[in-house]
Amino acid sequence: MSQMIEDASAPQSRSEWLAAILAITIGLFVFYTSFFGSFETLIQRAIFVAMIIPLSVLLFPLGRGKTWRPVGAAIDFAMCAFVVASTSYIVVNFERIMTDLPFAEQIDIFLGFGTLLVILEMARRSASFIFPLIVGGVVVYAFFGESIPGAFGHRGFDTGYLTEVIFLSDRGLWGMLVSIASTTLAAFILFGALLLHTGAGQTFFDLSARAGGKSPGGAAKIATIASGLFGSISGSSVANIATTGNFTIPLMKSLRYPPRFAGGVEAVASTGGQLAPPIMGTAAFVMAELVGVNYWTIAAIAVLPAFLFYLGVFTTIHLIAKRTGLGAVSQSELPDWREALNWRRMSPIVAGIAGLAFGIYNGNSIQLTACYGMLGIIGAYTLATLTSGGNLKQVVFTLLRALEDGGKGVVIVGVLLVAAQVFVAIVNLTGVGVAVTSSILALADGNLILIAIIMAVVCLIAGMGLPTSAAYVLVAAVFAPVLIQQGLEPITVHLFVLYYAVLSVITPPVCVAVFVAATVAKTPWTGVASESLRLGVTAYAIPMLMLIYPGLLLQGGPASIVMAVLAGLGFTISVAAFFAGQPIFGRFSSLLWSVPAILLLFPIWPATISGFALVCIFWMISKRSSGAGLSQDVAYDT
Repeated sequence: MSQMIEDASAPQSRSEWLAAILAITIGLFVFYTSFFGSFETLIQRAIFVAMIIPLSVLLFPLGRGKTWRPVGAAIDFAMCAFVVASTSYIVVNFERIMTDLPFAEQIDIFLGFGTLLVILEMARRSASFIFPLIVGGVVVYAFFGESIPGAFGHRGFDTGYLTEVIFLSDRGLWGMLVSIASTTLAAFILFGALLLHTGAGQTFFDLSARAGGKSPGGAAKIATIASGLFGSISGSSVANIATTGNFTIPLMKSLRYPPRFAGGVEAVASTGGQLAPPIMGTAAFVMAELVGVNYWTIAAIAVLPAFLFYLGVFTTIHLIAKRTGLGAVSQSELPDWREALNWRRMSPIVAGIAGLAFGIYNGNSIQLTACYGMLGIIGAYTLATLTSGGNLKQVVFTLLRALEDGGKGVVIVGVLLVAAQVFVAIVNLTGVGVAVTSSILALADGNLILIAIIMAVVCLIAGMGLPTSAAYVLVAAVFAPVLIQQGLEPITVHLFVLYYAVLSVITPPVCVAVFVAATVAKTPWTGVASESLRLGVTAYAIPMLMLIYPGLLLQGGPASIVMAVLAGLGFTISVAAFFAGQPIFGRFSSLLWSVPAILLLFPIWPATISGFALVCIFWMISKRSSGAGLSQDVAYDT
């Protein structure tokens, strides 16, 4: 694992060297602005865009490996030069734009829409065609909305006005989401890169192995813990599967776990990392700005739902493993506790967390807090390396690779959030979000349960094929107001839509996380999708539980929180047992797990206590039945 993270191949070609240098420059820019503070609004954002576009072009060149690559190279160079020119124009004219609110001239129209096209093209290359198609669609909608009859029509906007919104203001290409990408989000991506490169990668994997490896289904539990830890930092389910999955899936297969099950475990665990505090991938930083609350508030209220997510996955794995004989990892293959907790490997993690704690206690900004964490990591790693026989050259090399990895990690999220900001600006400008809200409310006729179900389905569909941040921004901008109008807390609604936006990556048919896991597992994606849904079924219910039990998000008094915890635990275990096919006392008795699950959907004390008590009784009976040999099923087919 550490070899995978720390010893990636060194740059070979000229373009790889340029990409490495530019990525390190971005990493240094992020570190500098985190510590000393950001530049003026548009200047900070324009410089950020001026750096990420050339790097994205180097990472995703047009026509790579094709005979027409020289043509692609010329186009790439032209795009880079164009964006550097347009961002320089913004920096030079910063004061005029912010104070005079200038009318768009021909040069502004040319630079504005040209830059937007470059952004959409790079979003297509780095992610998929879906999101740039959506963003391009709403821009076209802004032009021709006056031709659309009914509630979705609007008065229409001319080219000059749209240029002023998109290019000559802090609402479009240089808007709030770009600020988040260039400051708080970039700082934590760099924090995560430093953490992984200084030894946390191997430590996470070793601790995961020791925590779950010896129990039934141990390899799957290792994958769940490790992928959850990595997924929270990486900010991408797909990237996480491509890294940790290359270790965990072969480990499971070597113990004769079915390939489809191995792929499903990795897909679900990596997806859950996007919802796990404290870092929560990247979307939590965006949510903090959209909702207008402190980031740490979001991290705190997300703890219980994330715990239930992984409790559901763990319980399902455990019960399936007990019933079908999925084995544990042998003692000889597990890392030694002393090595896993070696102070030289643990010190950067501890120092990084201590730095974050200091920043929080001191009341510093999120990016400065992340910077303190980075300084802690760098100091601890340097001391640990020099006192264990290493040299300064090794320290510098590791830190440069971390800066490079962090700079590259910022690119995809940065490009997508620039495009997402244009989407948000146009949605607010045209009022299409209000039209969507009115349509859904009319369809559901004020029924909150029906509205929530419609919203869940819409968010799952809207988020398909999109990275987490882009999916969340899309559904939050358009669909969150529907539930907020029903009197729900904005933070509850935004977590609700975030969950379904994240879960879209394991939801067929456009389940990109499943496709990647199936490729690593070398098995058809349909089987992996089926196992992902079975292992992650409780995750689909958690957002609904947030609406039913506000105490899951620490809302209400102590009684509300206690009721929510009991209901959440009971519901998660009963649903996991139901879908794991865990018998209670006979072949078809697993169906009885649905009884407490249904009871726990009613937020009243009699139902909560009865449902939780039934779960405890059924669990004890099923354990005794298992001990008597009544719950053993045939082994999983391989």
